[in-house]
Amino acid sequence: MARNKKSANRVRNYVVMCSLFGVLLIVGTYAWFIGMESVAVNQFDVTIAAAEGLALSLDGNKWYEKEDDPLDVDTAPQYAGNTNTWAKDGLIPMSSVGDADDGSSRMILFEKASLTATKGGYRLLASRVNNYGAATTGEEGALVQGKGYVAFDLFIRNKSGDEYYATNDPLNEEAIYLTTDSKVTVDEAGVANTGIENSVRVGFMQVGRVEQADATQDEITAISCKDVTETIDGESVKTTTGICRTATIWEPNDTAHVTNAINWYKESCNKRTGATVSDDKSYTDDACKTITNGEAYSTYAVANELVVGSNVDVYDGEDFNFYHDASVTAAADYFKEGADKGAAKLVDMNYFTDTEKMLTGVNRPTFMTLAPNSITKVRVYIWIEGQDIDNYDFASLGKQISVNFGFTKERFEQSEIISTQAD
Repeated sequence: MARNKKSANRVRNYVVMCSLFGVLLIVGTYAWFIGMESVAVNQFDVTIAAAEGLALSLDGNKWYEKEDDPLDVDTAPQYAGNTNTWAKDGLIPMSSVGDADDGSSRMILFEKASLTATKGGYRLLASRVNNYGAATTGEEGALVQGKGYVAFDLFIRNKSGDEYYATNDPLNEEAIYLTTDSKVTVDEAGVANTGIENSVRVGFMQVGRVEQADATQDEITAISCKDVTETIDGESVKTTTGICRTATIWEPNDTAHVTNAINWYKESCNKRTGATVSDDKSYTDDACKTITNGEAYSTYAVANELVVGSNVDVYDGEDFNFYHDASVTAAADYFKEGADKGAAKLVDMNYFTDTEKMLTGVNRPTFMTLAPNSITKVRVYIWIEGQDIDNYDFASLGKQISVNFGFTKERFEQSEIISTQAD
């Protein structure tokens, strides 16, 4: 009885628990480096359980707020005009630093435009994924649906407090933590030890929010990166707060590297010393930095379109071929206020990692923040990061992965506070 009660308490502390089974089923050669075959999706199941004080919705109308009444994406309603994309036509490797496009209220992603072998790796050309242009069919003003990744809108109603803060300021918001049992693994139907799960990224982009009281479905689903003001009793009132915040990106399995991924890297990478990426003289015969399973390494994600003159090799960076001149920008410099983001090529990303997820007590870091007395639109993205060192050609043999994640408001685990004594 005591054990069941503890389990129930733990579930009630969850803000969101999502389980995605069979996200990827690989049917052809797949990798950022060589192949560009699509990845077919065999099945896509999502269930979300809510906790006391919060409610979840996919359409801004039907709300799920009980642990025994989970939200199932397969059967839950989808709002008219939604921009969800389920990769029904296949998944391809991409790269992103989580920047938000306030014009389209979408996250900016890049895909491989070309890849040419070099003496020490591969020259990378990258173009922006078109998830922001005008659609040729559908309702007027509609945008194209993205392809090659998963994205869906999750509306979170935070019931705490009576005050609504219209100002877009994280200092007005409360901390949310990633649950320690969040994980990405190879599904039972897949093949273990290929490393496909080690290059997955999950991004959470806050689009905007409204006050929960009296908000209509149309107002909720229309939330975008833009503020909306209305004249109420002769005063101009902000009724929708556009957030358009850089996505919080989770990197699961940050220290895991399978032997085959390490071997691929060792065979492909040589130390880079010259500026011209396609010139053999820009590389030596010296080995790149050693990669060891159990250690975390940087991901140098694509920040802007890469053309021939960009001179970028996929292994650029201190953690790999030691080259960083004019190629790699530190995350702290890229994301600081007033930075010239348009000049960046690759960014040494500061993800939220599994290592951070497992920190305890006062060392447990905040994952994201949500305002009280509000309904926030959070756009969830799931993709394969092409710039991850674990993304190699034969990772495709893994075939199928499972992604599970959850949020909690509790800073401390129950086991850290409650001691169990024998009767």
